[in-house]
Amino acid sequence: MNQLHLFLPCAAGVEGFLADEVHAITGATGQDLLVGRGGVMLRGMWRDALLLNLHSRLAQRVLIELSHTMYRSENDLYRAASEVAWEIWFSPKETFKIEVTSQHSPLTSLNFAALKVKDAIADRFREKRHGVRPSVETHHPDVRVHLHLTTDGATIYIDTSGEALFKRGWREDKGDAPLKETLAAAMIAASGWNPHGDNPQPLYDPCCGSGTVVIEAAQIARKIPAGILRRFAFEKLVPFQRHVWEAMLDEAESQILAESPVGIYGSDISFRMVDFAERNAERAGVAKTVQLRGGDALQRMPPCDEPGMMLLNPPYGERIAAAGVAGQKAQERMEVVERAGRETAQTEDGGEFFSQLATHWKKNYSGWSGFMLTPDLKLPGKMRLKESRRTPMWNGPIECRLFRFDMIKGAVKPRKNAPGSAAEGDTAQ
Repeated sequence: MNQLHLFLPCAAGVEGFLADEVHAITGATGQDLLVGRGGVMLRGMWRDALLLNLHSRLAQRVLIELSHTMYRSENDLYRAASEVAWEIWFSPKETFKIEVTSQHSPLTSLNFAALKVKDAIADRFREKRHGVRPSVETHHPDVRVHLHLTTDGATIYIDTSGEALFKRGWREDKGDAPLKETLAAAMIAASGWNPHGDNPQPLYDPCCGSGTVVIEAAQIARKIPAGILRRFAFEKLVPFQRHVWEAMLDEAESQILAESPVGIYGSDISFRMVDFAERNAERAGVAKTVQLRGGDALQRMPPCDEPGMMLLNPPYGERIAAAGVAGQKAQERMEVVERAGRETAQTEDGGEFFSQLATHWKKNYSGWSGFMLTPDLKLPGKMRLKESRRTPMWNGPIECRLFRFDMIKGAVKPRKNAPGSAAEGDTAQ
């Protein structure tokens, strides 16, 4: 198959990390690999699309661009879709669905735009396949076609992934408000944690929930591909060759390590969540790689003698109340909001929990670095810590920061107007 134009959408703030990952997987550089807003563009081959689906931990999907044109009306969309050779991508036996996204489109109905593209695909098949056309299936289609509209541009893609790539195939026990696997992987990438690099460090999540961060880290450490457990939409497309794909899987499986080069640890005050995490780790093939325990984040001592990295999405709202002794009143101030079909908990406080967590870290985690993903831009102040780095990152529609705190020996600064001098201990910069 000729060279393809691939687009890999990702969460805002992750584009640069995704470009690095795509380069590592495919070797693409220069004009063949471009960073855009909300994703990465790649000039590659069909094989690259399969490799990216299997190995990418940061992309949301792997899309192949089939058409890009200017438009003014729905009729222009029909014309553009009619000119795509759909018959070389799938057959009338497969079901399909049109998904539409837009940025400042002048069209009054995106549903009507989707209908025109659907009609164009059906009419094209009728013409090319003697009146036979594929059926539409809105819930579990074999083929997803994506139409993206801007003010005057229309781009049509075919989706090689199927279900979004954050669905790795191992999660059954989610618990409350689970962190998406792609976001956990983005946190790991932004932290710079590399178990195979020159300075491998143990990793610890003291608020591990259902285990997303530690499971992602364990698979990275063991070189287990992100998509090794799931199926993909490309398996039902015409270019797919089963023997080629099986060879890719064999090659990937041959690279998996029996053990992690570093320790990977998780804990949570909720033993129910730890049980979820253990079962998820078992399905992900890393049950013996991660060490999971129950325990309050405000009291848990370092899980190993060697200083390492803490990486966590700290609890907010309802989860603060379950996170430790400082969170009992947080629930009273919680406001639950619905955004993009997901429930998120927001609170104005939680300061007592975080200040106590910082005190615990300063006293017991000398030499460790802590990375915390939070929508609270005032979190360093609540913790009385000075961050050494802040990385913008989006959790769905919510703007967040990944703060880095480094625990070093020194003097703890007293609160303003606090009596007496500071006691000797650990602090952070």
